[in-house]
Amino acid sequence: MINKRLLIKKLLSHNDENSFYDKKQQLDLSHKIAKAKFIKHICALSNSNPENNSYIVVGVEDETNKILGVDFFDDSKIQHLVNAYLTNPPKVQYENVGFPKLQKHKVVGLVTIHPTSKISSFKKNAWKYRRQTVFYRRGSNSMPIYGDYELLNSNKELVNAIEKSASNNIELTLDGVFDFINNHNEEYEPQYKVFKEQFVICWAGKKKFVGDKIFYSRVDIELINEQVRLFYSALDEVKISFNSSSFIITEFVKLGINERYEHYPLEKTIIHFKDNGKHDIVQELLFKPPAYDKKVLHHIYNTNNAILEKLKSNHVLTGEEQKDLNNFPTTYLICSLNGFEKAKLQLKESKAFLKSLKNKTAYIQYKDSMRILRKVKYQ
Repeated sequence: MINKRLLIKKLLSHNDENSFYDKKQQLDLSHKIAKAKFIKHICALSNSNPENNSYIVVGVEDETNKILGVDFFDDSKIQHLVNAYLTNPPKVQYENVGFPKLQKHKVVGLVTIHPTSKISSFKKNAWKYRRQTVFYRRGSNSMPIYGDYELLNSNKELVNAIEKSASNNIELTLDGVFDFINNHNEEYEPQYKVFKEQFVICWAGKKKFVGDKIFYSRVDIELINEQVRLFYSALDEVKISFNSSSFIITEFVKLGINERYEHYPLEKTIIHFKDNGKHDIVQELLFKPPAYDKKVLHHIYNTNNAILEKLKSNHVLTGEEQKDLNNFPTTYLICSLNGFEKAKLQLKESKAFLKSLKNKTAYIQYKDSMRILRKVKYQ
């Protein structure tokens, strides 16, 4: 079992990017150019490593290798993106790896590209990259190939040695458990459970009752053996359950207008542990968008647009508008889910203004709303 935090350190010890790993300060998949560049690197790393894993480390300064961290990224649909653009797509996995010196909400992203024995190429045009283009790695660069290309195995022994040196052990596991418990206040009830005598999951969250139901908010869940954060949220409310071989996370979102809210199931994640030292993670989207009165939503939508225009022109908001601003991303989300086609674009446009506010409540809600829209897109 590989300790992913240790693996990242081992990869970064190879100071320069090379034919088996790449590093990025952040991963942006919000527009076509960024998506095309990401797919290019996946294609090149896959073709250059037909018999071993290859990696992209996200949240690292390029020149100094300083670990900066990025926001928790839970888009499990990244494989859909790879499948949509590449022929013979490799299996791609994104994991959030915690580092002790980072802020609580920050992680280092680790993209693992699993080997495939077939040549990957673009199946359709993407930005300036033409259909059928094949990429490979030349040192730290992802280069196009013209003419015939044969898969060559040049990194297998080196990568296998790096992965072996990053194997987990009892000391790392115990340190991870104590770190997790010590880094969470008692009110979040940090605890752990062992599965199959070899997997350790730690979790913490603020318990709250809604009627006769128990939810946890500000939830943090980590697979200690691999130092992988499985779930993190500053807002969402979660139900947690488990049996002898599975840990189950059911995520809910709190939505409503005019101070009337309900909890809607968003997604269920099941981590299933096996006797052979492996585990599977299965996710099921449960979300069914609530419908609201269109007249009411038109009023809310127009109010949001007026607030956005004031933010863009740096005008002072009224007291009522300041109050509405705290729910601004969530109400734009509701409008988008109810057929207001431009609401998502307006929400995206608000990002920079919300991020610059002293009170980060609206910006945190923005990130959560965009995450929900990404999940619904792939439903």
